[in-house]
Amino acid sequence: MKTMNVLRGLLVMAILAVAAPSASAAPAVDPVEQKEQVQRLQNRLEEIKAIDKSKLSKEEKKALRGEVKQIKKEMKAISGGVYLSVGAIILIALLIILLA
Repeated sequence: MKTMNVLRGLLVMAILAVAAPSASAAPAVDPVEQKEQVQRLQNRLEEIKAIDKSKLSKEEKKALRGEVKQIKKEMKAISGGVYLSVGAIILIALLIILLA
């Protein structure tokens, strides 16, 4: 009886761990527009890499770093995908081992 409660608890935790980080509420965007936006972002990253940063002030360098981080976040959001946390993978592996 106790093992069934433990397994039930693990199953609930696994479902919550897998379902919680899913962000599938992204707006539907045309694939052509996505490619164009990704290309614009990549071009901007290349422009930033080509800049001679030795002549920039500390504030300008910081602004460029922030812009690069923002561009990378946007590109990750566009790419989508399903990501599993390490905890979710461990829970799934445990459930497979225990229930098999």
